[in-house]
Amino acid sequence: MAIRDIIRMGDPRLLAVSDPVPNHDDPEVKDLVQDLMDTVASVGGAGLAAPQIGVLKRVFVYSVPPGRSLDTEEQDPPFTMKALLNPSWEPIGTEQSVIWEGCLSIPGLRGAVPRPERIRYRGTDMDGNRVEVETGGFHARVFQHEYDHLEGILYPMRMEDMRLFGFNEELSDLARAQRPVKTEAETEVETEAARG
Repeated sequence: MAIRDIIRMGDPRLLAVSDPVPNHDDPEVKDLVQDLMDTVASVGGAGLAAPQIGVLKRVFVYSVPPGRSLDTEEQDPPFTMKALLNPSWEPIGTEQSVIWEGCLSIPGLRGAVPRPERIRYRGTDMDGNRVEVETGGFHARVFQHEYDHLEGILYPMRMEDMRLFGFNEELSDLARAQRPVKTEAETEVETEAARG
């Protein structure tokens, strides 16, 4: 359909809670999802939520590119861009990890964000099928990052140590020398864990 402008931090729409999507068959929803996919493909991100293009609906697109899956136990497979409507989630266990995240609505910056390591999420796909997934690693992280957008939360709001927030170029040496990780499961993540 169209590549849309990605709104940036400071736009009040990024701080609003999004409305549920009442019908997956709505042509406007289908157009919205296609716009999200076209837009995220144009910038090479792993996910994009509707509020990031100024639409306050509970829908996002997300993917796990090859080489980004970090589940050593289950080998969670990579997948291409999918859409999820009206998602919900819960943590599995108490283990957390702190990993560098970036966001298409906060270009050029990244920060170290704590998140639950394993989650169970639910939602509806574009065919109206109920989706339920248990996952960890990058898959869990990208889901949580995009879900936060539906709640009006940007990743800096989740940070515990603002010394680990800054511009990509300035942080690149710090990220290599002192990767802020609390668990061993995510030692492969670099600068764009949950870009979107």
